[in-house]
Order: sequence, then structure tokens, then C-alpha cells
Amino acid sequence: MSKIARAQALLAGLWAGLIVGVGAVAAPSLFAVLDRPLAGAGAGRIFTVEARISLFVAIVLFVLERRRVRALAEAQGGSGGVAMTTNLLLVLGALFFTVFGEFALRPMMDAAKNGLPTALSFGALHGVSAVLFWLKGLLVIVLAWRLTAPAPAAQSVR
Repeated sequence: MSKIARAQALLAGLWAGLIVGVGAVAAPSLFAVLDRPLAGAGAGRIFTVEARISLFVAIVLFVLERRRVRALAEAQGGSGGVAMTTNLLLVLGALFFTVFGEFALRPMMDAAKNGLPTALSFGALHGVSAVLFWLKGLLVIVLAWRLTAPAPAAQSVR
């Protein structure tokens, strides 16, 4: 396994752990011990920090995947111009869910919570946000799983 692939696997595993830790441990724990408004404010802050970390990790993984594919293609005598891989699509999907959740849904949720008119209620927006968050988590877990799979005898671009 190359150093790039090892770095990708480490980052994807840490990213998956962050998502599960935030979504399944930190946020629910806040609601278990704090009153709802304070827990909501704390969870909102935690999800904002998670989104910023996710943006950074997704960009780094994108760059590493492009570099890995280019090096592999050149080693096989190609030009290194392969546009998409499954791993790249997983990273881009997780990046999309992060950006959409933080920069589209989050402001609408804040507006709905403050009584401003929105297309959907706070509860509906929260539900959509939660589904997208866990879909992002699923994409990242699949990415980590793929990156830790043993390499076939003759590596190829996936």
C-alpha cells in the first residue's frame, strides 16, 4: 500500500469516527443532560465545527485521490488523465452533503427556529439535515472500508 493510500485510509477512518462521534455520541449526550435550548445551541456549534473539519478533510482526500490515480495511471504507461474513480465520487458526495447541510439547510433551520417563514418547518428541515448527515457518514464509512481493502495483485484504477 502506497503512502498516499495509507494517508487516505487514515484520514477517511478519522473522518468516519468524527461523524459517528458527533452524531451518535456528542449531540445526543447534550440533549440528555441540558435543557433543550442550551443543548440545541451546543449541538449546533458541534455540527458547525464538524462541517468545517469535513470540508478540510474532503478537500485533502480529493487531492490525494487525484494524485494516487495520476501516479497509478502513469506507472501503467497512461497519461494520468482518468477523471473519476469510485473513491473520488464518495469524497465528492460527502463534500456535497457537508456543504448543502451547513450552508443551505443550517441557515433555513436557524430562520425557522427564530419564527421566520421558511419552505419547511424546523422539524422537517432538521429531519432532512439528519438524513443527509448520516448519508454523508455512510459514504465516508464506505470510503474508509474501500481504502483499507487489501490491494489486488495487479492494481488498477477503481
